[in-house]
Amino acid sequence: MRRWIPRIVAGLLMASAGVAAPAAPAFAQRADAAIPVVAHERYRLDNGLTVILIPDRKVPLVAVDIWYHVGSGDEVPGKSGFAHLFEHMMFQGAKHIGEDVHFDTLRKAGASEINGTTNTDRTNYFEVVPTHQLETALWLESDRMGWLLDTLTQKSLDNQREVVRNERRQRYDNVPYGKERFVLQAMLYPEGHPYRYLTIGLHEDLEQASLADVKRFFQTWYVPANATICLAGDFAPAEAKRLVQKWFGSFPRSDRPPHRTVAQPEVTAQTQTVRDPFAKLRRLHLAWHSPRLHGKGDAELDLLAHALGAPGTGRLYQKLVHELQLAQTVQVYQASAQRSSVFHVVVDLRPGADMAAAQQALQTELDAVRSQPLTAAEVRRALVSIETGLIWGLESLLSRAELLLSYEHYLGRTDALGEDLARYRNASPAQIQAVAAQFLTANRAVTVVTEPEVAP
Repeated sequence: MRRWIPRIVAGLLMASAGVAAPAAPAFAQRADAAIPVVAHERYRLDNGLTVILIPDRKVPLVAVDIWYHVGSGDEVPGKSGFAHLFEHMMFQGAKHIGEDVHFDTLRKAGASEINGTTNTDRTNYFEVVPTHQLETALWLESDRMGWLLDTLTQKSLDNQREVVRNERRQRYDNVPYGKERFVLQAMLYPEGHPYRYLTIGLHEDLEQASLADVKRFFQTWYVPANATICLAGDFAPAEAKRLVQKWFGSFPRSDRPPHRTVAQPEVTAQTQTVRDPFAKLRRLHLAWHSPRLHGKGDAELDLLAHALGAPGTGRLYQKLVHELQLAQTVQVYQASAQRSSVFHVVVDLRPGADMAAAQQALQTELDAVRSQPLTAAEVRRALVSIETGLIWGLESLLSRAELLLSYEHYLGRTDALGEDLARYRNASPAQIQAVAAQFLTANRAVTVVTEPEVAP
């Protein structure tokens, strides 16, 4: 499933002058397509902080978005959930802004979006503010980058630890199909692998987290060299640079901490059944390890996922939902991540549907895409969907910031939009078939069957 963010105002996208579009196969009919670019500047402060500026004077707003290059994939055994816990801690206050006033300060300043998120690979914090409040946003981000530890107490840790544990209960433990998420992750990743535990973490690890543990986490990962800040919107670049230097330039020089490199696990076919007290429908969930984000084969599996699972047109959707009427819903997606990805096929069966018949139909369709290329029409349809989602998904200022921050994080450069589009435009049916045959084999499929505790 693409992490495609957002929607872009067409005026910000420009055909790059003097750059020819990548050659595309005839079936895609994209040989004359221009390569869009987002006008921006990237530079680095002396202390290691990377800065991205995306000026757009059309509306009087500025998105301030900072990525710390640390996620749950950087945790060690016994410390699961730390990256997400620290996301919460960052909103508790810092030396100069005071305790628990971050949201209120931004709301009073007229901010329209305020939040933070954590995934396996990174943690981000963002706000969208009126142009004249840009310095307020930079001050807030600067204060918690430089002086959060001055106000970090056992009380604030205890408070947020319970908030996170309650979030796990509400969003993972006590929701339909929450159990399968933990079971699937444990089947895919062995003990010690950084992706074994979901970002929310284990209750026991959160319970044992000490104030010293949290401080070490901050001192290791929340340093300027391990962060990238992006401003997108209504500002003069020279003034933005002055403000960034004012609020971040005095931090001491730092080095980016090393990130673990781990091999993709080797798994063999296995099936587990879980009884779920919250689920109403039986679920069949298959998953395979697949290429990392931007790796060879990642784009091909995105296209295949669309061809299989798109509502109304996808092969699996047509077969299981419309023709055989065995399924209520079908989802197919490539969940791309930094170290490795997972290709998912999720089928929610209708009450009374024959599970064996659904499994057979599913395997027949998977066998077909492994043995024969998709049609040109299927690839075109998937390409149009993905490309449209990327281009029109960049309308908001925050979305543009997120896209370039993503390129910076995963590729180490920001001018990768044309390259990103090219990997989809250049993917042929034969290449998609080859990737499916390589990764989506029956002997590597991990399967979780969810059975409701109370039959519908």
